[in-house]
Amino acid sequence: MSIPRAHPLAIMLLEDIGRGGGGSLAGSDEAMKGFAHFISGIALATFFPEVVRDAAQGAIGPALGGIAAMLPDVLDFRFARWLEQPDRTVDPGEDPPPPEAIARAVKEAVEQAWEERRPIRLMLHTLRLGPDAWRRYQVRFDPERSAIEVTIGPMVSTGGRLIAPEGSSGSPFRLPLPIPIRYDYDPEIVVDIFSGPSMAFVPEEDAVRILFLPWHRAWSHSLVLAALLGVVAGLLGGARIGWVMGLGYALHILEDQLGWMGSNLFWPFTRHRVPGLRWMRSVDPWPNFAAVWLSLVLILWNLDRFSASSLLPPWFPLLALPLPFLLRMAGRHPALREQWDEADPD
Repeated sequence: MSIPRAHPLAIMLLEDIGRGGGGSLAGSDEAMKGFAHFISGIALATFFPEVVRDAAQGAIGPALGGIAAMLPDVLDFRFARWLEQPDRTVDPGEDPPPPEAIARAVKEAVEQAWEERRPIRLMLHTLRLGPDAWRRYQVRFDPERSAIEVTIGPMVSTGGRLIAPEGSSGSPFRLPLPIPIRYDYDPEIVVDIFSGPSMAFVPEEDAVRILFLPWHRAWSHSLVLAALLGVVAGLLGGARIGWVMGLGYALHILEDQLGWMGSNLFWPFTRHRVPGLRWMRSVDPWPNFAAVWLSLVLILWNLDRFSASSLLPPWFPLLALPLPFLLRMAGRHPALREQWDEADPD
């Protein structure tokens, strides 16, 4: 069975890794996460000896594993997010925006969902002040007290750098909600650059559930879809390519499940996201570095052991894998943190 060579679509998706498949919503953090998914998909593909040997002859089997591992987010950020039709929008308009107006708009969306007994989608727009200047604001939900807080933050650049820290309007504006709410994602939603986030208010029996980014991981992050991709890829490129792409797609979903949001794991048979394990956050540098480092170690190990003359000992991964965890522990040591803070006060 012939192994597919480079294709324009593959090249386009490879170029997308620098943007993380996420477009403008999450910036550099999303790009890092996208690369972590991509490199972990390549690492998975190198566990197939035939794929490694074919790659030495110019085949792109490992790259297909990386592309498949990026596809769930590509589908979401390149397609699903643009198909969303919000019922309400919050446009800050003036600068600084009045926090009470934003809070009341969210409150009205909650009340509408409760009264009409249907999901209401709300889009929080950003406020651009110049070519490279944005006004940051935060929306915080308090399910225990059934309230919302809005804080107007500083002016920031597209890269997230503070331009005018004194631009905050001060204390948060707090507004009680007349209806109990349920919200199990990050308590604080930060709105600053490019496209703002959306949320859905879904009425339940005794409360309104708030879903952050309802279009994300709704159908694209399905293990059923991963199996379907594997079957289609297998029919087109052979069994090995089918396994590589199907497992690469599934690996992305399982990695995301370590975080908070979770995924709709068995769409189209299920309708709701299964909550994540909350072991880590996808935009944190530590888990992304660990994923990239571990993937590189496994790639090197597999390339060596499937070569004609192996140079690395079988226990090589055991020697290299602990590095991210050692760095994590070192970063938490008070003495080291104090030295780093003195060297780089910013």
